[in-house]
Amino acid sequence: MKQPQEVKRQARGRQRIADILDAALALFAENGYERTSTNAIAARAGMSPGSLYQFFPNKEAIAEALSTHLVEEMRAAHSSAFDLSRVTDLTLHELIDRMVDPLVTFNVSHPGAKALLANTDMPAGAHAATRPLHEAVVDRVAAVIQARIPTLPAAERDLAAMVSVRIVAAMMPPIVAVEGAERRALTAELKKALYGYIAPLDPAGS
Repeated sequence: MKQPQEVKRQARGRQRIADILDAALALFAENGYERTSTNAIAARAGMSPGSLYQFFPNKEAIAEALSTHLVEEMRAAHSSAFDLSRVTDLTLHELIDRMVDPLVTFNVSHPGAKALLANTDMPAGAHAATRPLHEAVVDRVAAVIQARIPTLPAAERDLAAMVSVRIVAAMMPPIVAVEGAERRALTAELKKALYGYIAPLDPAGS
């Protein structure tokens, strides 16, 4: 049985990690990945750099932990959007709505996520760190395409999923950066772009 002091230390450690990840996500949103330093993350989290290094050896490790954390949150947020049992019951327009709207909501709620998902110029180490987030999004889209178009060869399915995610990733930063009517207009344009790309692959049509 764990002693009370040990339980308290573990709770403090979990809180410190949560503080670091929250600070990193906020700074990635404000300054981008490359311009955010571990010193800045430590300062935003209210601790010394030395304390931060007790939990993470470098910025890439923080990005990896944050990516994994965001995957879990994204799965919870998108559980209904990616309900494979209903994919074939929807028109393509409806399906795109169900996929895009939660993605927009997720990225608006986690603006730093776009620095991990949409940035194609990140260093190799950072790309490796954010791979869980990229793969989770691509895999979910591929599963939807597979359910919708079961006759599509696997290679074409995976390529279509990757391109669709890249389209979303390219549009997400400007969508997150604005509000109201501008955000709705840009979201509508994103949906048009996805429809134009996916429709020729989809025998179910619109």
